[in-house]
Amino acid sequence: MKNALELQNVSKSFKGFETKDMTFSLPEGCILGLVGKNGAGKSTTIRLIMDMIHKDSGTIYVLGKNIEEDFTETKQDIGVVLDEPSFPEYVTADQMNNIMKNIYRNWDEKRYYELIDQFELPKWKKQFKNYSKGMKMKLAIAVALSHHAKLLILDEPTSGLDPFMRDEILDILYEFTREEDQSVLISSHIVSDLERICDYIAYIDQGSLKLYEEKDCLIEQYGILKCSKEELKEFDEQAVKGVRENPYGVEALVDRSKMPKDYETDMATLEEIIVFLSKGQEE
Repeated sequence: MKNALELQNVSKSFKGFETKDMTFSLPEGCILGLVGKNGAGKSTTIRLIMDMIHKDSGTIYVLGKNIEEDFTETKQDIGVVLDEPSFPEYVTADQMNNIMKNIYRNWDEKRYYELIDQFELPKWKKQFKNYSKGMKMKLAIAVALSHHAKLLILDEPTSGLDPFMRDEILDILYEFTREEDQSVLISSHIVSDLERICDYIAYIDQGSLKLYEEKDCLIEQYGILKCSKEELKEFDEQAVKGVRENPYGVEALVDRSKMPKDYETDMATLEEIIVFLSKGQEE
């Protein structure tokens, strides 16, 4: 299987923060979710991939192209939505169409206006500077989806959207990857959104990649064990990945493969896995 995106030992240092040896890939036709707290390094990673900031070391391939080579042509096949969409303040949605069809060779005006209508955005009367945060995000998503991109790179695209619109956007992204050569990298702090649509999960904390795995394998590997503190001490320390105490005992995230077979565990959601792993690493 070809990779739409590949990072190999990518590092970048800033004053007071660094991303360290970031290594993961996004197979073609799949959705990869970047998970992490605010300030963990998700947006920095996306900006490194887009060559908006330059890495200190490592290698990044996007759609088979090393970004250190001429990246201009490759960008024609990438749809990008950043966490703070930035378009000219005084343009309307209709004027945006005229701008973008002079930028993207595969600009699809019909698709663009279909999305504008679907997202209930005003075509003429309202300027971008007067949009709400959610409206700005919807316009950015419409632009990203209207030039037949092969790779979508989305930084918190459902931020500021109501649950109904979030649901609609997730459906669109899922349908996008039904074409086997179309892929999505999406960061979000709404883990339930990622659980619904992602094939792979990359968990970033303090600039380091802590976890990279197929989502279904994660859900299969981990479970929630409810027991007393005394019972928990009986298990292999390697099996217990994180613990949360409550008035009735403890809940623990456990690696099912390292647990005795006679102990039953409840299924863990992706959000529970990430939260428990984060707590376990802090401890």
